[in-house]
This record gives sequence, structure tokens and C-alpha cells, in this order.
Amino acid sequence: MPVTIATSADSANATLRPAQGNDLSSVAVLLTAAGLPLAGVEDALPNFTVAEYGSELVGVAGLEVCCNNALLRSVAVSPEWRSRGLGRALVTRVIADAEARGINALYLLTTTADRYFPSFGFREITREQVPVDVRETAEFRSACPATATVMYRPLDVAT
Repeated sequence: MPVTIATSADSANATLRPAQGNDLSSVAVLLTAAGLPLAGVEDALPNFTVAEYGSELVGVAGLEVCCNNALLRSVAVSPEWRSRGLGRALVTRVIADAEARGINALYLLTTTADRYFPSFGFREITREQVPVDVRETAEFRSACPATATVMYRPLDVAT
């Protein structure tokens, strides 16, 4: 279900919606501009959420499902939309989607946002603490550097 997010900087609105196959090239542009890996994005795209303003994608956040766990990945917002709450809205939506699916926990890798994600309940862990199914994703195996911070958040599974 699309949700409209009013921005604090102006009266414009961005709409959050599930990603569609034809969003792949725009998602790739956002991720590349943010310096984020594209490995595995095409396969996981059906579990991504995008933010749209008019006909332009201005934000994205992804969920890569791995059995009973998932990887929160590919969170990117266009520079002109940063500091307006759009990234927070995207991450909140992906967390809610994971909980609604019955996912047990979310994991993520970051090289730049280790101070951002604790506000969503994520805490730092070691790579060895990550379940094997999540460690087998392309992002864990090769797309993100071994120096990336690994974070974890248990989920409140919907009943």
C-alpha cells in the first residue's frame, strides 16, 4: 500500500511503494550514486521499497530474505531529499514489512551509517554471530568489505 510522506523542508510529498521490475535501473542509479553494491539487487528487488516523487525515484531500501532472517540493505536517498525523514520512513517501512512476514531478525552491513541504525534498535555484532543463510548472500560474501560494521536487530514477529 502506498504511503505519502510529507517532507519537513517543503510541501512536496514522496510516496512509498513496493518496488517493481521496471524500477531496477532507477534503483541502480540511486545505489551507485550512494556508493552501495548492486550485487543481488535484481533478485531481491521484489522485497524493496522505493520512494517516488512524481515519476522520479528519490529513495530506496531493500529487504533480502534469507529463510527466517533478512538483510536490510541498499538504503539510499537522493541528495536533495536527505535530512527530510525519507530515509527514516523507508527503513521503518522495511522493518514493518519484515515483521509482518514473520522474519526473526534483521542484519545489515554498513561502512558509513553505524551511528544511524542504533536509533532503529540495531546493535553491532561480529560477522561470526550472523546466521549462515545471511552470510551466504552476495552482499556478505563479496559486495561489502570485510571492514564493514555488522549490525543486528531482533524483530517483533506479527502473530
